[in-house]
Amino acid sequence: MKKLLGLVALLIAALAVYLAVTPSPIDPLAWEAPKAPTMIGVMEPNDTLMKAELIAQGQVHGPEDTAVDAQGRVYAGLHDGRVVRIGADGQVQTFAETGGRPLGMDFDAAGNLILADAYKGLLKIDPQGRISVLATEADGVPFRFTDDLDIARDGRIYFTDASSRFEQPDYLLDLLEARPHGRLLRYDPASGKTEVLLKDLYFANGVALSAKEDFVLVNETYRYRITRYWLSGEKAGTHEVFIDNLPGLPDNLQGDRQGSFWVALPSPRKADADLLHTLPWVKAQLAKLPRLFWPKPVPYGLAIQLNENGEIIRSLHDTSGTHLRMVTSVKPVGDSLYFGSLDNDRIGKLTLH
Repeated sequence: MKKLLGLVALLIAALAVYLAVTPSPIDPLAWEAPKAPTMIGVMEPNDTLMKAELIAQGQVHGPEDTAVDAQGRVYAGLHDGRVVRIGADGQVQTFAETGGRPLGMDFDAAGNLILADAYKGLLKIDPQGRISVLATEADGVPFRFTDDLDIARDGRIYFTDASSRFEQPDYLLDLLEARPHGRLLRYDPASGKTEVLLKDLYFANGVALSAKEDFVLVNETYRYRITRYWLSGEKAGTHEVFIDNLPGLPDNLQGDRQGSFWVALPSPRKADADLLHTLPWVKAQLAKLPRLFWPKPVPYGLAIQLNENGEIIRSLHDTSGTHLRMVTSVKPVGDSLYFGSLDNDRIGKLTLH
């Protein structure tokens, strides 16, 4: 027993020395999160996501977002840099290889797959799978974490650079630092120019245009909120909070162009994570440790539907976290929803009634 206690004391001393001499990879700020909303009313837990059909189960790894072409084939970007196409027969084929990490995606009017790749920037993949780079920087600042996008009827592409400081593997460092490194951008294919619409966002993630395209929404994942930027009307060029104090971390965002938006929430709120934000010194020390010692997300599946007034009108849950967990995208196509995930080995498809 004495030897064991001596070993423990030695390990604690070694850890103390390591923390004292090792610089932290972050410069964190304190932030006091609002009290998490209770899961009642429209947010009442249910098992609707458990009814989803599972596509390509065991054949894909981390299909973060999806897109569906005119023939009904499903596309997804994977951890290994591939964009795969899944036919009606369930066969998975490699459509393109970006050499990066493909995230948000959608088809333009010409049938090209427009893709936000975390490492490679804003890309276009033609129907034959040929890749061209559209943008890699704005205002002289290179993209470090190209994340999600939406395409307007006039062809302009609204997209995000989640963080100008941290790349995709270190997204949790951005959370711990609690500083605004994200941007909302717009690419014009006619001119080839990219402009910054908003900067200083707290992890700029999902993007979605309204039905009339008079405003665009952007998720600020690490502030549990969605911000609205007005594109036309009296408020054009201004922004405001669209909805605040969400019940989880908002990831991708998709509008159905009929007056509602779907928000993927890969993890519900955790009280220990909110408490941690009030302790910047602790966050700085935690960032030095292996991820094994970091707080873990709750194994849970969650997505919500919002109207254009910023009100939650529906929620979908997998309370077990075994069927569809860590949902990072919800893609409405016709009367169905497709669910992507950074963590799952499957894509979910749910028909709405």
